[in-house]
Amino acid sequence: MPAPIKVQLHAHDPQLARLAASEGQRICRAADAVLIVHHIGSTAIPDIVAKPVIDLLGVVNSLVEFDLQQHTVEALGYSWHGEYGLAGRRYCKLDDPMTGARKFQLHCYAEGDPSIVRHLAFRDYLHAHPLMATEYAAEKQRCAALRPKDSHQYSDCKADWIARVERTALDWFAARTAR
Repeated sequence: MPAPIKVQLHAHDPQLARLAASEGQRICRAADAVLIVHHIGSTAIPDIVAKPVIDLLGVVNSLVEFDLQQHTVEALGYSWHGEYGLAGRRYCKLDDPMTGARKFQLHCYAEGDPSIVRHLAFRDYLHAHPLMATEYAAEKQRCAALRPKDSHQYSDCKADWIARVERTALDWFAARTAR
């Protein structure tokens, strides 16, 4: 289990989208089980604060095939943490070798897993609803003030807010994609 990191929120950096796309391409080129990599999480939402860690969502053809490419992913510099508490997920992280700071978190799910839609719906909903994104930024700041030294506790603090908005986001996303 990766150790918690200090919670430091930074203003949105539009360059993170370019870095996420580049890293996603690097992963897809190396690991052929990875079909596509999406930029998710707070760094993918314009104008809100975020930890300077880019979250990536990898869609894989199967977890069995992806598991066979563990060494390939590790050769890219990622540490492999398996499910890491979420059945059906593979979690990997990449730290900067010079500073030790976490750079990327890769969350991989098999194509068709409902968690893929959950992550994309949340991201897209906050993109389309700037006032909700602003509310999320306020919740992140509140939790960072309460849990500044432990990213795990910080994430737990935000969980109820995220779960509530996620339900709305999923309904919104389903209606939008049904057209």
